Amino acid sequence: MFLVTGATGGLGRKIVHTLCEQEKTVRAFVRLTSRYAELEHRGAEIFIGDLRQERDIQKACQGVQYVISAHGATGSSDGDAQTLDYRANIDLIDAAKANGVQHFVFISVLGGDRGYEDSPTFKAKFAVERYLQNSGLSYTILRPSGFSSNLLPLAEQFSNTGIYLLIGDPHNRSSIVSTDDLARISVDAVFNEAAHNQIFAVGGPEILKRSDIPAIFGRIFDRDPIVVNPPLFLFDSVRTAVGIVNSRTQKALGTLRTLLANEFFCTSKEIERLESTFHIKMESLETFLRRYLSV
Repeated sequence: MFLVTGATGGLGRKIVHTLCEQEKTVRAFVRLTSRYAELEHRGAEIFIGDLRQERDIQKACQGVQYVISAHGATGSSDGDAQTLDYRANIDLIDAAKANGVQHFVFISVLGGDRGYEDSPTFKAKFAVERYLQNSGLSYTILRPSGFSSNLLPLAEQFSNTGIYLLIGDPHNRSSIVSTDDLARISVDAVFNEAAHNQIFAVGGPEILKRSDIPAIFGRIFDRDPIVVNPPLFLFDSVRTAVGIVNSRTQKALGTLRTLLANEFFCTSKEIERLESTFHIKMESLETFLRRYLSV
């Protein structure tokens, strides 16, 4: 039995799909208010609970052999990073160990080990990594760059307007990973002994400048992109203004600023190691978008 947290998120849903396609038994941890009927239809066991409640986590782990932690904070307060990205994962690791879980896969973040003090999410993810490594559980830690699926709404908007908003330095680089590839790797890590007790950077096969993304959109939709490129200091000004009214939201925006101000890409050696270990050829961003947009 697999337990997948964040099962109705973009990545978690793909992980559940992959497990169901492989005819694995999977328990999907979902919120009551989330859209989970499709997962149940595919054959997943639905566990309705709250990751902020330790008793729900303990109950969800009963009878489970493998855990894939794919949840993350999506709210607007730094408390979400504390309660979901950090505390919920600590409780999940403890419950997994108490229930004799055989392997734990943790979806972290690329760059979490760089010490970005302005990002509650990055700090929480890295603290969980260290806790998991010292827990005594068999583990795999995956550090993905940005998800390709997150660009689908932007691509659809671009198809209507031709406008792409790019905040900050257009030359900053990233390795955007196919969400489907990441889901497959998350599942394969459980049974691949070469992935046990290892940390992997996970990204696409190419290092892209941020300015490459609207260019890719332009090729897909056959139109010249209109790139709106406000400097980062304008974002900082807005964030400062927000802080006058709501200091918690200002802190939470630190993660977004970290993503806008820095580079998040995998080296060629890291991708070679990933592809060699998991016997996979990573999908490019343009291929992923064309496949999902049917263009």
